[in-house]
Amino acid sequence: MARYVLKRLVHAILVLWAAYTLAFIMLTALPGNAISNLINNPQNQLTPEDGKILRAFYGLDEPVVIQYLHALDALFHGNFGYSLSNGAKVSDLLGDALPSTLQLTGLGFVFGAVIAAGVGIGGSYARWNWLRTLLRSFPALAASVPSFVIGILILYYFSFELHLIPAVDNGTFLALVGPAATLGIMISAPLSQVFSASIAATRRQPFVHVLQARGADERYIFGRGVLRNSSLPVLTMLGLAVGELIAGSVVTEAVFARNGIGQITLNAVNTQDLPVVQGVVLVATTGYVLVNLVVDVVYPLVDPRIGADVLAKQLTRTKRPTGSTPVGSGVDEAMSPRLSEEVTTR
Repeated sequence: MARYVLKRLVHAILVLWAAYTLAFIMLTALPGNAISNLINNPQNQLTPEDGKILRAFYGLDEPVVIQYLHALDALFHGNFGYSLSNGAKVSDLLGDALPSTLQLTGLGFVFGAVIAAGVGIGGSYARWNWLRTLLRSFPALAASVPSFVIGILILYYFSFELHLIPAVDNGTFLALVGPAATLGIMISAPLSQVFSASIAATRRQPFVHVLQARGADERYIFGRGVLRNSSLPVLTMLGLAVGELIAGSVVTEAVFARNGIGQITLNAVNTQDLPVVQGVVLVATTGYVLVNLVVDVVYPLVDPRIGADVLAKQLTRTKRPTGSTPVGSGVDEAMSPRLSEEVTTR
């Protein structure tokens, strides 16, 4: 297990490096930057000597490779550099904006998971056929509507019409509900679709028919077998949903006038502020990688087949004697008798 976690950790570090390098290359290839725009602006009345001093101070007069190496060295020492637009520390800018965005994405993640769970379970187990049909159509509807449209509708009805939530960020929890619900609806579409399909596929498995033949009710079958097996694809989608949350926060913060990473990203891209954009890319990639790393670690705990496969590979490296029963074989077959025995003893 330790080898498995270490391997995933190395992959995470490589992803962070690749994302930071790609952002540096793409932004460096663009013509101009914040300092060049400042120097070339006639209203600033900067002399050519002042321009050279500014470019030398920010290291923009050096070759691109040297700039990249300096940026990596500063990054290893915890220095994100200074903004080319206002001269502030990038770490201070991100530190001030990050708590607001974390609150937004965290609550949006909870809303999305709750909505997806309700739609997936209700679409499979609801008593009325019309309700099941309505819930099953929700993923397609939510995925087809852009996030900014959802945000504007929530803002219009719940802020301007019903006066339930503030129209702008005033620092209260109610001001967080509207944008978090927007993000939650956005990410719930793929989650609920995958969860519903996974529940339907799991209910057709042989161990479910065995439990039904033993007299187990639907609640017991769902709690002891269907839910655990259906959650594995959803775990993968949860890791991918973090990327949608980070991207969606940019638009959502603009709609609800929240100061966060999204606003900083928009300003940095408009002014081509390279250090700030690199800092945002690194923070966003770190969050994405950490969540997917947690998902990779949780996988063997949820699915015993993955844990058995990891153990089998470790035993293979240690030259396990031939002729023994492969580790992890019969996991699926053993699940049904174990559940059936529990039903019998109830």
